[in-house]
Amino acid sequence: MGKYRFTNSNPVHTEHTMAHFKRWRKERARKLKDYSFVVPSVPPDLEYLRDNSQKSSITWIGHSTFFIQHSGLNIVTDPVWSGKMAFQKRLAPPGIPIRDMPPIDIVLISHSHYDHLSMTSLRRLAGNKELLVPAGLKNKLLLKGFFRIREFQWWDSAVINGVRFTFVPSQHWTRRTPWDMNRSHWGGWVIEPASGHEESDDNRSHKRENNSGAHYALPEPFTRPVVSDNPTIYFAGDSGYFNGFKEIGSRFQVDVALMPIGAYEPEWFMGPQHVTPEQALQAFQDTGAKWFVPMHYGTFKLADDTPREALDRLESGREYYRIDPNRLVILPLGETWRLDGG
Repeated sequence: MGKYRFTNSNPVHTEHTMAHFKRWRKERARKLKDYSFVVPSVPPDLEYLRDNSQKSSITWIGHSTFFIQHSGLNIVTDPVWSGKMAFQKRLAPPGIPIRDMPPIDIVLISHSHYDHLSMTSLRRLAGNKELLVPAGLKNKLLLKGFFRIREFQWWDSAVINGVRFTFVPSQHWTRRTPWDMNRSHWGGWVIEPASGHEESDDNRSHKRENNSGAHYALPEPFTRPVVSDNPTIYFAGDSGYFNGFKEIGSRFQVDVALMPIGAYEPEWFMGPQHVTPEQALQAFQDTGAKWFVPMHYGTFKLADDTPREALDRLESGREYYRIDPNRLVILPLGETWRLDGG
């Protein structure tokens, strides 16, 4: 791609000056934050995941890393098993230790930031994995010794073993070195059966409720909605709020949206590149998705918000938008959501 720099579809500024960082540092020094809450975890069902070759499932590893099984493919999003990020220790262990991961067929990369792409984690994943990456990132990965790579512009797609993968827009930026600012793109991914699937009557309508209280409570494990055995899954990557969510919703019938809710504070600094929990819910509604799974919280301390704050604001936002609580599927680390209910 040479010296080409990628841009966002909306005219926003994601670059920050030293004055911005100084202001943030001064504000942070006055904040007292409680990090005692740790995202719950459950032992992973490794036997099921290793033996499953047909059913669709989603397992949250942590941050933006999911293990997704779809139509016989083992898929990982934004692989990061790192114990630290920018000298900050991981807040919760991965839902599945990397040594226990089944062999991987497909790796989906949303962008090149270190909390979304760990070269060490990528190397340690077993399997003859193929990397689907944003435009501009292929050469960097070739230099790191990876060779099964496909590069995508926004709206490009590829069909692999009956599954269509489409790279869709987000509002963000990229950088791994002082010299490669926005030299590769950023976005999300839509995973869907190549032939499409029909929507059931149960999935066309959603009851709206307004329950009192605004504090997150972990739902009973393994009592999850039944979606489909051939679902359409939207993995949003990192993004500020933008009108692209509506366009994604107009092009796809999304069953499950994996949406970021963390690293939003201070909002004057993070706003162009990271949604707040409330904006994530608005984006969820823009896409027309049926179920919302939060991510990008509780694993690394990247900003000034805490995991508890992110979940509490998510619950307050759900009440404000009058979204049925059953449509929010808040996964503990390591739990496998079997999308066909099996």
